This record gives sequence, C-alpha cells and structure tokens, in this order.
Amino acid sequence: MMHPSSYPLSVRLLGFTPGECVRMSALLARAPGAGPPYSCLHDDSLQEPDLYIANGDSPTALTRLGCLPPASLQPALVIGDDPGNPGAGPWRTLTRPVDPLQLHEALADLLETRVQVLVQQSCRTTRRVLAERRRRPRLAPDCETPAFYTRLRRGPVDGAVLIIDKECGLRNQVARVLDPRRVPVEWTDSLCAAVRLCDETKVALVLINTAAVGIEPYRVCSSIKSQDGAQRTPVVFLVEHSFHYDSVRARHAGARGLLTTPVAGRHWMLTFQKLLDLPV
Repeated sequence: MMHPSSYPLSVRLLGFTPGECVRMSALLARAPGAGPPYSCLHDDSLQEPDLYIANGDSPTALTRLGCLPPASLQPALVIGDDPGNPGAGPWRTLTRPVDPLQLHEALADLLETRVQVLVQQSCRTTRRVLAERRRRPRLAPDCETPAFYTRLRRGPVDGAVLIIDKECGLRNQVARVLDPRRVPVEWTDSLCAAVRLCDETKVALVLINTAAVGIEPYRVCSSIKSQDGAQRTPVVFLVEHSFHYDSVRARHAGARGLLTTPVAGRHWMLTFQKLLDLPV
C-alpha cells in the first residue's frame, strides 16, 4: 500500500478542453479520506508528473502517451476510448461519465504498480530513467540512433544555481539536494545583485520565489534574460497555488516555466536533471 505524503501527487492532463480540465481537477480534489492528494500541473510546469490522465477522444493525447517511457514507469489513465481503435492501447481506461470512486481506485492501482516496479529496479543494475529534457511534447517516437540526437542537442549551461528570495530557507533546501552533486547554490534578495551575479559569474539556473515580498518576478526575469549570454540560462518561477501565473507575460519575460511549491525532493532532482548538466 502507498503511504500518504505531505506533497500532492502531480497529474498531467492531456487533450482536455479548459472546461474539462476544471472538472477533472475538481474530481481529483475530492480524494477519499485515506487516499493521497492530487494536484493538476499547469501547462507551463516543468515538474515531472507522477501520472498522466489523457482524453481518449484526442488522437494527439494518445500519440503523446505512446511516446512516453513504459507505462509501468509513467502510469497513465485514459478517459474514454480511442476513436480510431476503441479500447486499444496498453493503458488503464475509464469510460464516461467518470465515477469519482472508480477514478481514485484506478489512480491508486497505477501508482502502486509504479512503486513496485521502481523498487524492483532499485534492486537490479537497471539503467535509471532520466527526466525528459525536451522543451516541447513528443509527437512521434524516436526513430534515429542515439548519436543523431546527440548531434542535435545542446548541453545545459555550466555554473551555479541562483535563488532569488527574501529568506534563505529555499536556498538551504536546494543545497541539500545539490551538495552531493557538487553544484554551487547562491542566494540573493536583490534584483541588482541578481543581475550582477548573472553578469559576473557562471549561472546555470535561476529560481525566483514569487511569494517573496518586494520581488517582482516578471521584471527580475526580464532583467536577467536581457543580458548578453543569458539567453540559454533558464529562469524558473516558484509559485504557490494561490499565485496567478500569467503565461503570456512570463514567456515574454523569458521564463522557462514554473514549479509549484512545495516541491518534493524527487521532483527537485528530476527538474535539475532536466535543466542542469548533472552526472548520471
């Protein structure tokens, strides 16, 4: 059995309309008393989901599922049937209308299977599954040799992780994750200092705490990204659920995306694997 967590389990919704996303989020929020909490990821979220829920009536959503790692590692639930081939595919399915109890039972089963597979892998010399580094969704499986994609890929920028916040608690949390990898973590509460650090030192990633009083994240991001040589340095917003994230404004400022706080240790590491040059 899975144990309750203080962090919500993250869900990536695929192929649903905005109205359907709202209704699905409401269903997930009504978790049984003994069940884990769930949270749907924002479209701009960089967090790796714990599971996927896809609209079975959307060919694009099913194509994206087909490009994911094995279903046991990236569990997915399909709502409805594939219009081209009803009932096909390796994924667990639920028909419409969605029954809340069946929904949560199916999600619990998928997550339990994933935990068991990960435990089995940790006992074997199996190659670890790495975080997806693509900035856009896969719409077709990789068909070329690994060398082909290596030639196309530009590695992450080398340097420190810079945290912009009014308190040092976030810096300490990130440092606990990255210290074993010997990645330096810097912290500042000043826009001017942040811009100067990015100009005078090597910075591989910038994290902005949007909850910090007196820090205007869009302005900070724009100021950093406007510097020469900062185009490839990702800037990520750390947002609380109550924060109104403006996707258009964030992209215009040059932000790579967001992470919803609190962030569990496993999600920190997957994000850093995605954005930093960490050894495997």
